[in-house]
Order: sequence, then C-alpha cells, then structure tokens
Amino acid sequence: MTETPAPFTADDHAARMRRAESAAAAAGLDGVLVAPGPDLVWLTGYRPVETERLTMLVLRPGEDPVLVVPALEAPDAARAAPALALRDWTDGQDPYAAAVSLLGPAGGGTGRYAVSDNTWAMHLLGLQQRLPDTGYVSLTESLPMLRAVKDAAELDRLAAAGAAADATFEEIRKVPFAGRRETDVAADLAELLRRFGHSQVDFTIVASGPNGANPHHEPGARTIERGDMVVLDFGGLKDGYGSDTSRTVHVGEPDAEERRVHDIVRAAQEEGCRAVRPGAACQDVDRAARAVIDEAGYGAYFVHRTGHGIGVTTHEPPYMVEGEERPLVPGMCFSVEPGIYLPGRFGVRIEDIVTVTEDGGRRLNTTSRELVIVD
Repeated sequence: MTETPAPFTADDHAARMRRAESAAAAAGLDGVLVAPGPDLVWLTGYRPVETERLTMLVLRPGEDPVLVVPALEAPDAARAAPALALRDWTDGQDPYAAAVSLLGPAGGGTGRYAVSDNTWAMHLLGLQQRLPDTGYVSLTESLPMLRAVKDAAELDRLAAAGAAADATFEEIRKVPFAGRRETDVAADLAELLRRFGHSQVDFTIVASGPNGANPHHEPGARTIERGDMVVLDFGGLKDGYGSDTSRTVHVGEPDAEERRVHDIVRAAQEEGCRAVRPGAACQDVDRAARAVIDEAGYGAYFVHRTGHGIGVTTHEPPYMVEGEERPLVPGMCFSVEPGIYLPGRFGVRIEDIVTVTEDGGRRLNTTSRELVIVD
C-alpha cells in the first residue's frame, strides 16, 4: 500500500483558477461559473453537499475569484478554501441576487460564460431569467482541455490508482468464477478496490458469456459457467483520482476462435498504445487500434470509441475517437480500450490507462494482457 499523498495546497488551487480564467479569456468568454462537483473540487478543494441551495464559484479574468454560498455553509467553505472571497445568501432571500452582480463587465449583467456541466438546470434558468442578456456555454464544450493535462502530483495519484486496480486484478483472478453469479464476482471486485485504497468504486462490470457482447453490461444474476469468456471492467477513485482497467478472462480452456478474437483485441490495444506520442491527434489512437480489428474482419463488432480521458472523474476529455483532431500533449491521461462484441456469444475488451510522455506514452496498468484462465 502506498502512503496517502500530501493534499493540494491553496497555491495549487489558486494556480488552477488562474488557468481557468486565462483559458476563458483566450476562448472569448467573460468568465467561468462552477457549481458543486468535480470541477469545483479540482479548482478550489471545496466539496460541498449538493443540494437545491445555490453554490457557485465565479471566475472572471482580472477579478478575484468569488464563491457564492448559502450562509449556513459559509463556515465550511471558509475552512476548505480560506483564500476565496465569499458572497453568502440566507434562506428566504433570492439566491441569485448574490450572483448576478458579479456577472458581466463591471457586474453589468451581460457577457458569455462557461458553465460547469453538472450545474442544476434550475440554477442556470434562474440566472438566465434575471440576466437575459447573458449567454452560457458548456464548460466541456468551451474549455475541454482545462483539466486534461496533469501535473506531476496528479500523475502520481493516477499511477497509484492504476497500481491499486492492477493489484485488484491479480487477486480477482484467484477467486472461483464457475458456479457463482456475476454479482458475486462484482462484489469481490468492489471489496478489493477498497482494500487497495479506493475511497469510491464507480463500476464493476462482470459480463459473462453472451453478456460480454454488451460493453456496459450491469452484473446480474447469471451464473458463470465453465467455457465462458468473462469481461472484467472496474475502477473508481483513489485519493481523488481515477482508475479504470479491463481484462478478459476465460473459465477453463478457451476454443480456437475465442483465443483468436482475444489475440486480435490484444494486438489492437498494443497498436493503439504505440500510436500515443506528443503531436499525434487523438483520432490517430482510435485509427491505429481500429485498423487491426477491421483488417481481421471484425470491424462491425467494435462499437465504441477507443478511449476517454481520466482524472478527478473516470470519464472526461480528451476522447480517442474519429473526428477528434486535438493533438496529444505530455501529461494527458486516457484509456486505450478496443473491444470485439459478438452478439449472443461473447465479448473481449482490454484496457489500460496511458499517459503521454515527452517522447511517447506510458501505461499506468501493467498486468498481463494475455488471456487469463480462471477456475
């Protein structure tokens, strides 16, 4: 087990807020509005309870950051983010009055703002009603790379989360599969992730036999049988940063086609990882992996993008998908996870988290990608 890393400092969060302000200005925006959720935690270190009461960070280039907060939560906010100026409001008051004067040039109520994606509709509509001359765009659409490039401390956390997921796989391959339900193995995965340091388990896919042809299968009551291919895909958050890995195992000896399909996916995943280098386009990773599967005649059965970014959430930009021409930059982290899904029969997926380095890419998952035989 690794030691708990030192928390991010007020200086770290101040630098992130300045980065957000600069990115907003470069995108022609007047500021960024951030509701409770992963963006607020990443920017400020403050994780409030998410309720119907308005909490919103207002970032504007050239202005000090201000957190609009319910008065009853102001003491918690002050302790968690002491460098932030607070603008509080009390139950019974109009919660938007505290926010509207902060928006637009000199608080004039005009301008265009990026809004964090998990902002409640009632709050966005409340701002729009009171400030009809303001405009709003999704934070992910307008500033998709805000959290995409990780610093050294973030990379360390992602590597530790990946190592914990790897340790989980090494243990799960030792447990019995045959004769147990998918939900039983999923519960084992969740327990192991927590044992190896995860504070939050986001998903534990156990897709056996024909269920493996559904990439996002929810573990169910199906009893795993000898002869089943089983897709395992699991991850969550450790010290605030995500893990996500997939391996496909077989209960007993596989037949020739099952081995062949697994070998094709393994080769595709290898080519996708080899395509990772600074300056390559995100879509190049997808193309490299997909070409292997297409050439083998299974292109119609690879039904999703090759990868997604990961950080304080397990899915975030950038995305490794056709049409995404954004160049890879050192510090970006994302999955490379091609798959083949044969309806009514079985599926195969292999996934690693990869970070872009100065001269290529580095996998944060290191467990065997060979077809593992389980009991």
